[in-house]
Amino acid sequence: MASYPISTTAILTDAPKDGQVQWRKENVQIRAPLEDEVLVRIIASGICHTDVALSMMPPESPGFSPYPKVVGHEGAGIVEQVGSGITHVKAGDKVLLSFDYCGKDTCRSCVDDTPGYCLEFHVKNIFNVPDVYQVADGKAASGLFFGQSSFSKLAIVKATSTLNVSSLVKDEEELKLFAPMGCGYQTGAGAVAELANIGENDTVVVFGLGGVGMAAIMAAKVRGAKIIIGVDRVPSRLSLAKEIGATDVIDTSGLSSLVTDLAAKIREIAPLGSYATFDTTGVVPLIEAGLQSLHPRGQMVLIGIVNGKTLDIDLGSIMTFGTAIRGCIEGNARPSKFVPQMIEWYRQGKFPIEKLAKTYPAEDFEKALHDMHTGATIKPILLW
Repeated sequence: MASYPISTTAILTDAPKDGQVQWRKENVQIRAPLEDEVLVRIIASGICHTDVALSMMPPESPGFSPYPKVVGHEGAGIVEQVGSGITHVKAGDKVLLSFDYCGKDTCRSCVDDTPGYCLEFHVKNIFNVPDVYQVADGKAASGLFFGQSSFSKLAIVKATSTLNVSSLVKDEEELKLFAPMGCGYQTGAGAVAELANIGENDTVVVFGLGGVGMAAIMAAKVRGAKIIIGVDRVPSRLSLAKEIGATDVIDTSGLSSLVTDLAAKIREIAPLGSYATFDTTGVVPLIEAGLQSLHPRGQMVLIGIVNGKTLDIDLGSIMTFGTAIRGCIEGNARPSKFVPQMIEWYRQGKFPIEKLAKTYPAEDFEKALHDMHTGATIKPILLW
């Protein structure tokens, strides 16, 4: 029988109801870390749209763990205990948490420093590990979502999800600010710098100005893009995008057609089209507009959740103009290399993530969700 010797609190996720996530904060018990795991005292965790999307999956969905579960995958904290096989962190170390991957020599993606496409990514990140938590009624709840389940004051974390940043972070306040680097910021900035390899004089378009999109805007500026166009329908986000690096913005709220009108607006700013357009929304008409406004040999990079959606495209235009549609997971980056890069940009004043974040006590997660959905905040961070 499983043993749960450690007491903590966590935000449990139950099956969705009436089109809403069912999160509840409760006292729980948690098991001890295994050989390749770390027990981390979480001090902060960003809320990502993936947390919400996967909390909305119907019960018994194929390939997803049953409810209740604990999600959260933008954690930051302090190491409390380590498993017997852990050597890269010790008790007291400051850590940022990212996704899990196999790291095997037989996995080409892991070998090529693009572990976001690990052959075991779905199993290790999307499908929680059973029996990590015990809830009040004696039932078990799953954990290790993205190798961490950081919506928990104490979390069991996989070794590969744990980045030792003790030498890079000044104090716990800074560690809280950096929490979203393990997913949201890495996803947006990495798509620009690691996947699309944006450089000087390039034209970049970003659809959706949440945390991922804003990180892409900042990274495009760091990389020297000549034209950076931010696209959204929330005025405050458009204004902030201009402040952090966008040369131009487009408000879609008044457009009669998201496809033809938006493509025309982009062409007004950049007549030759975009070298790389990044979609963080998963909205098909936006993606269609992006394809219509690409420069020859341009890239349409899909970052937003598009599962089950289809696109009607003219394959002849793809061939004739040499354009590409590319998927992107976790910024095409290896966290152990790219997170320090983002921290360096922050130190240089080039990655002003403090303008994106707003903190909330963990018990105020409902307000944090509301503010994220209304656009009142870009990146909500829960404090434990």
